[in-house]
Amino acid sequence: MPEATLYPLANYTFGVKEAQPEEDPSVHARLKRLQNDFEEHGMRRSVEAVLVVHEHNHPHVLMLQIANAFFKLPGHYIDPGMTEEEGLKAILNERLGPEDGVGDMEWEIGECLSTWWRPSFEQYMYPYVPAHITKPTERKQLFVVHLPPHKVLTVPRNMKLLAVPLFELYDNAARYGPQLSAIPHLLSRYDFNYEK
Repeated sequence: MPEATLYPLANYTFGVKEAQPEEDPSVHARLKRLQNDFEEHGMRRSVEAVLVVHEHNHPHVLMLQIANAFFKLPGHYIDPGMTEEEGLKAILNERLGPEDGVGDMEWEIGECLSTWWRPSFEQYMYPYVPAHITKPTERKQLFVVHLPPHKVLTVPRNMKLLAVPLFELYDNAARYGPQLSAIPHLLSRYDFNYEK
């Protein structure tokens, strides 16, 4: 069984930086951009980070909250030609690194926890490629990112970084969606060491 060391939420300092507005004003606009990108570059590759801390010896996942309602993991799509690890490090530095971009932080990218596929230009993603799909439009991979004992995370002003406990995510697709509510299952293979 793989092991992961978790540090208390209180070990981390949270700063604020300039807002990073979403690229698209609506889901429809985002899917339209996905279609345009697919025609130009082919399948989009996205990566997201699963950052785990602990509070009272229970794992919590760090998630971004947008507009007091929408939850997402830190991540984005990566440019063609970049590896998933390079892309995720760049995204984490942009989302949670220092505002001036000077002194990008070191991120320890762990294993891929899951892969999700978008079969067409619709909102739904699946943890498999449906049998009738030969060219999915997007592949999203979730990676464990191991945090050091202490770190300063700088969050865009228009977002909140929340520590969501696994018991809140578990079996709660109605609030968090199928990808985020699957995280407790995906992390169940780890033996967590709770440090102080």
